[in-house]
Amino acid sequence: MNLKLPGFHKVYVSWIPALPDESITEYAGRIKSQITVENPYIIGLSFGGIVAVEVSKQIRVKKMVLISSVRTKKELNKVQFFFIKLGLYRIIPASLINRTNFLTYRYFGARSQNDKKALTKLLKDTDVTFFRWALKSIGHWNNKEAPEKTIQIHGTADRVIASRLVHPDYRIKGGGHLMVFNQADPISKIIMNYFRE
Repeated sequence: MNLKLPGFHKVYVSWIPALPDESITEYAGRIKSQITVENPYIIGLSFGGIVAVEVSKQIRVKKMVLISSVRTKKELNKVQFFFIKLGLYRIIPASLINRTNFLTYRYFGARSQNDKKALTKLLKDTDVTFFRWALKSIGHWNNKEAPEKTIQIHGTADRVIASRLVHPDYRIKGGGHLMVFNQADPISKIIMNYFRE
């Protein structure tokens, strides 16, 4: 919501409940029904970027932007991937998922009071069932091919998706996983330049 994209009408795709054993590809097949224009410009953030990659395989996309996200499985942290594969996400209590503390602030790169408020609201509103499904589905995501007509914008201080593992088109210096909140202006400029090319 902080991105300024004059001349473009922003339509927010709403998360829908996931089916228990559904893959990201199958989920993308259902969520794409919310995209009602031909050749859309798509912006995907974090896990939404992974879903966007799968959507882009099923509909024709004019251009796509991934923010704090990945293009392929190879860009995911192998240690995190290992713990996801073990299913350890299942034993995290819901109260921990929905709560913030100094560790979650640090992990997500929330420094200012506004960032902390945004993260607190985000985690408080997180659907725990969906969160666990998302982690499980990432563990089984096997995309090896980078999508076409796509740019990737990543923060150099991202701890959720380690900056050293991705090879983005644009790096935002000092940007954490939540940089779309606190560095929206430079990100908006990059997106507008790309969309206007």
